[in-house]
Amino acid sequence: MTSVDYKSAGVNITAGNEAVERIKDSVKSTHNKNVITGIGGFGSLFDLKPIVKDYQDPVLVQSIDGVGTKTIVARMMNKYNTIGIDLVSACCNDITVMGAKPLTFLDYIANDKLKPTVIEDIVSGIAQACAENDIALVGGETAEMPDTYLSGEHDVVGVISGIIDRAKIIDGSKIEVGDIVLGLPSTGLQTNGYSLARKIFFEVSKYGVDDKLKGLDKTVGESLLEPAYIYNSFIQILLDNGISINGMAHISGGGLVENIPRILPQNCSVEINKAAWPVLPVFEIMRNIGDVAEPEMYRTFNMGIGLVIILPASETEKVKALLKEKISVYEIGAVVPGNKAVNIK
Repeated sequence: MTSVDYKSAGVNITAGNEAVERIKDSVKSTHNKNVITGIGGFGSLFDLKPIVKDYQDPVLVQSIDGVGTKTIVARMMNKYNTIGIDLVSACCNDITVMGAKPLTFLDYIANDKLKPTVIEDIVSGIAQACAENDIALVGGETAEMPDTYLSGEHDVVGVISGIIDRAKIIDGSKIEVGDIVLGLPSTGLQTNGYSLARKIFFEVSKYGVDDKLKGLDKTVGESLLEPAYIYNSFIQILLDNGISINGMAHISGGGLVENIPRILPQNCSVEINKAAWPVLPVFEIMRNIGDVAEPEMYRTFNMGIGLVIILPASETEKVKALLKEKISVYEIGAVVPGNKAVNIK
């Protein structure tokens, strides 16, 4: 009888150990004085005492998200060093819109067959994004699970933790009729709508990832792998300067139509002027070659707006002045009487 072991069953512990060795320095580069444990432990330890002393009534804010089927495009391109940035973006933006300061990040990467170099590329992107936003990458997990995932598949998930004073939570409850809706631009699809995008480019139009399209200065693959914005630094500038923000929405899956209502009071709706910002070429190309109805585009994709800020009209010019050297700010709409609807005109 032939002897079997874990490796013959599809799990390579040696490869896992190699992956850990490859990412140790990247992970450590994100650590600050509050991180107590390094990589390799059963759990992460983070000292909150130096942080909570600056808060009157500290509240922990957390979010979990993944990169979704953008990982399939990464596999097609054999390029994994940007989806880690996307992972941090997806999680960080979700707590940023509540006014929270991000503190720590955990990642989970699962696949059918562990390749240390791929893990290294993904984590390098995570570490880069964390370091740039003063977030400690305090731990993570890699899982090699043959038969759970198809050959070459990856599942990339992250968990972020942040902090905010209870009195400063931004939840939309202060939004009122007459408020202005500002939009910060996206870099492209970010991490949303990839199932439809892949169908349009690779099934309907039969393009390959290396094909160039008229109107794009990049290939299809490069355009789809454009890393997402992390809006934390921009929003912190506004909060540090005392800007009165009544609500914010991260424009993720569901676009403007589905995400803005999540923060609207029952008696408010929003009217959006779609001519108020430049729709990115990748969206126009997809709409044309896929013959996608306009309402479907706005319900699936961000259409060039990655984050929405709702505030009193008196704050609009202050926001534009504070961010003018950092990122474009578009006045895209207003809050009107209604029942939590978003009308795009």
